Amino acid sequence: AYNKKKKETWGVCIFIVAIDLDEMTFTFTELLKSISISVCTFFQFLKEVDVNMDTVSTKVDSTVSRLKKKYDVLLALYHKFERTCGLIYLEQPSSEISAELSSVLVLKNYWITFLLAKGKVLQMEDDLVISFQLLLCVLDYFIKLSPPAMLKEPYKSAVTAVTVNGSARTPRRGQNRSTRTSKQVDTDTKVIEVLCKEHDCNLDEVKNVYFTSFIPFLNSIGIVASNGLPEVEVLSKQYDELYLKNKDIDARLFLDRDETLQPDVIACSQLERTPRKNNPDEEFNLILPQTPVRAAMNTIQQLMMILNSATDKPSDTLIAYFNNCTVNPEDSILKRVESLGHTFKKKFAEAVGQGCAEIGSQVTSILRYKLGVRLYYRVMESMLKSEEERLSVHNFSKLLNDNIFHTSLLACALEVVMATYGRNASQSDGTSAETDLSFPWILSVFDLKAFDFYKVIESFIKAEPSLTRDMIKHLERCEHRIMESLAWQSDSPLFDLIKQSKEREGQTDQPEPTSTLNLPLQHNHTAADLYLSPVRSPKKKASGHPHSTTSNPDAQPAATSQTQKPQKSTSLSLFYKKVYRLAYLRLHTLFFRLLSEHPDLEPLIWTLFQHTLQNEYELMRDRHLDQIMMCSMYGICKVKNVDLRFKIIVSAYKELPNTNQETFKRVLIREEQYDSIIVFYNLVFMQKLKTNILQYASNRPPTLSPIPHIPRSPYQFSNSPRRVPAGNNIYISPLKSPYKFSDGFQSPTKMTPRSRILVSIGESFGTSEKFQKINQMVCNSESQLKRSAEVSTAPKPLKRLRFDIEGQDEADG
Repeated sequence: AYNKKKKETWGVCIFIVAIDLDEMTFTFTELLKSISISVCTFFQFLKEVDVNMDTVSTKVDSTVSRLKKKYDVLLALYHKFERTCGLIYLEQPSSEISAELSSVLVLKNYWITFLLAKGKVLQMEDDLVISFQLLLCVLDYFIKLSPPAMLKEPYKSAVTAVTVNGSARTPRRGQNRSTRTSKQVDTDTKVIEVLCKEHDCNLDEVKNVYFTSFIPFLNSIGIVASNGLPEVEVLSKQYDELYLKNKDIDARLFLDRDETLQPDVIACSQLERTPRKNNPDEEFNLILPQTPVRAAMNTIQQLMMILNSATDKPSDTLIAYFNNCTVNPEDSILKRVESLGHTFKKKFAEAVGQGCAEIGSQVTSILRYKLGVRLYYRVMESMLKSEEERLSVHNFSKLLNDNIFHTSLLACALEVVMATYGRNASQSDGTSAETDLSFPWILSVFDLKAFDFYKVIESFIKAEPSLTRDMIKHLERCEHRIMESLAWQSDSPLFDLIKQSKEREGQTDQPEPTSTLNLPLQHNHTAADLYLSPVRSPKKKASGHPHSTTSNPDAQPAATSQTQKPQKSTSLSLFYKKVYRLAYLRLHTLFFRLLSEHPDLEPLIWTLFQHTLQNEYELMRDRHLDQIMMCSMYGICKVKNVDLRFKIIVSAYKELPNTNQETFKRVLIREEQYDSIIVFYNLVFMQKLKTNILQYASNRPPTLSPIPHIPRSPYQFSNSPRRVPAGNNIYISPLKSPYKFSDGFQSPTKMTPRSRILVSIGESFGTSEKFQKINQMVCNSESQLKRSAEVSTAPKPLKRLRFDIEGQDEADG
């Protein structure tokens, strides 16, 4: 056992060094074979080796993330592939079928063909959806070459229909195959239609992949009007070249049940897979999981349902709004959509990779952009209808001629589409994986400032009530990332707005008064208000339609006069309100983990934190909200003689959701110079706030800032079940009609086995015993929550951090 552990450690170290030095002379699978370890165990071991978070570089971390995503997607696809083949082919076909068409041979030929097609056509290794659509294309090709006697229904009928239409078949590996012309390949879509229906895939999308990606792939391996695919050995040799070039995972080994590719439920990334059958006698079971492919298709299907009725061009209703404008924006909107489309497709290809991937990226980017444009027009129309009802105004010329508004709205629509399709096997919780195409990629594509993008998010969510819970959570996370750091970058318009705010009423003016902090976050501001902010003079507050100046350009000149001071920025005020609430929520979470025994310190830390954001906002330039939070916590503990070291703080911080070690390992000190958070505290934070921090040690501390009112979430997840906490399998969900999916596709309302307790208010329920069991489970969950709240243990400090100064936690001062 000792020698085995030693061998594994050497393997991990060799891998780390090889990646850092760009000297990978072996493939990842070869390394796993040499040390007799599985993919999942290797990743787990690497995580243990990096316990101090300074062993593994960003470069290694990125490589490992890519490998994990590739493995997760391949594993999910292989499981789906096996199950699908079982539904297509008879286990014991009639004796007339050649023995060489055995199930093992069928699986091997299909799978290797798919791997080769995926490698040549798509270099988007973590794109589960496009890969699955390509797999359907491969299955279609082979099904049409298969004798009908091998097939189950409905595939048998589909192939027979194709054969009747003049494309006779002989066994796939026979020497006298009939010639398949390109014309036949192009027109035989009956099988692909059946496959799409059985798997709830969008037929147009799969056809697009088939004709623009799969057929060119066939041509690339010498099949134009050929007698079928080359022998499996020839295909395997071609795949070998790709595998050795990429130095990653040999996915052919899935066929052999190779131990290096076997999933480990505990160590791996907790893929959702088809569960074993539950015992019908058990009253309570685990929640029935979806397979990764089904989960991804479910999310996409819901997006497609939203967009099925949407159009690629402005609707008649939108055209009517455009015609009502003082300056008709239609031409500029259409030209903008076209030009941004060219930009999007170009940047998409660059991000995905050129060469063999160009075909795949072209079709993918066209599909994504088309859906994004549909959603863009749909949400724009919904927003204008809401504005018309709210303001009794029909002329939206100023808003509809605002370039930043349109660019932001289109970017938001595309982000929803990209995130929906970006969901992969490792994202069972619905969070977006970090990929080249993940947020904030779309901002760089459109050269859009994060602060401008932020203005559209809330209105977008409210304007599209059909968004899934995952998509709402994703957009909310985008909003949080903007408030944490992206809006505070040097080139952000935020700093100019703050500066104007200070100049408006002199230095006493604040971006947002502290007196409003403990009030609920209630506002009626829409995207129109925020993009055209400052909206109105304070002197105009008493007018009958205070917002009319926002959207009606004819009224705008009357709202200002030469004697009035610059108007207050609605977008800045609302931004600060939200930042304060997010900042306190994060502080409270970290405080509870570290200092629950010193409750009196929380209002002091919050006051210092809030003071910094309000008055020393330059400290946020090119930095992160959490860096200021951790320094505020450390500073107050230092002055109050509470022993809390940075090691302890960052140990707890790294366990919080949505955190990154770069936040405390790489903090801006001065121009283009970065160091640890300890160095930042000593050289920058403390120097700037020393006088203020020392006041907390005196008998006359600063006036405490009010604690912000924290709502659950500004966004309603109306169409999603809510889980009762503490582990019980009780979900509360509004009654809704099931999605109109095919019988083989589980909708959210069909995913509860008979043994579940499913209560739908307004319908007959049955015996009272079930209600008593639910009450008991809820009561148990409440008591568990209370117990867990009472017990709070501080995390153990990290053993060693590279940014320690000569073994000490921090320098004196």
